[in-house]
Amino acid sequence: MITVIGNLKGGTGKSTVAFNLGLWLAVRERTVTMIDLDPQATLSEVLSIRQEEGYQPVLQGYAALSALSDSQADETIIDVGPSALETMMEAIRRADRVVIPVPPSQADVWSTERFVGMIDDACGRAKRRPTLHAFINRADTHQAVRESDEASEALSMISQIDVLTPRLAQRMAFRRSFSEALAAFELEPAGKAALELDSLATLLYPSV
Repeated sequence: MITVIGNLKGGTGKSTVAFNLGLWLAVRERTVTMIDLDPQATLSEVLSIRQEEGYQPVLQGYAALSALSDSQADETIIDVGPSALETMMEAIRRADRVVIPVPPSQADVWSTERFVGMIDDACGRAKRRPTLHAFINRADTHQAVRESDEASEALSMISQIDVLTPRLAQRMAFRRSFSEALAAFELEPAGKAALELDSLATLLYPSV
């Protein structure tokens, strides 16, 4: 399955999500191809650091969509960035699904709505269209703060999007994940971030 992790806005945590999902699959002995199409190349950088440090499992990373042609992997995860719009839309046209991390703010909800409209335009009347999933990323950790719930409710009003129930909260383990080239479950195996990631990944990959 080809999964694009994307959004129109920067700073949504998509590269961190892609990295963690890829490792979640890899430790379950699924072969994974990681493709970084974001010009910022943050996913490529963290994959390179992980390889240099000798961490296992190693994720195979590529920086071009042409890697799809030769890939024999069980799963492919593509990280896309809005600064390479044409490449992003080409990846979406070839994907089975698009997973959209959405921080809990009105601006991010508006951006997601525009993103869905752009996907509709890019796919046109094509018979093969990706399914669209969104989830709240960097969610509030304080129960009294309602922004995450409000953002989720707003997302549910956007047609064609399946809003996923699991959320990834604003946790130190996810921030450390990139700086240390380790998944949240490698940093804190019994931590809340690991549990949240497992809940999201299990929903996205139910057969794993």
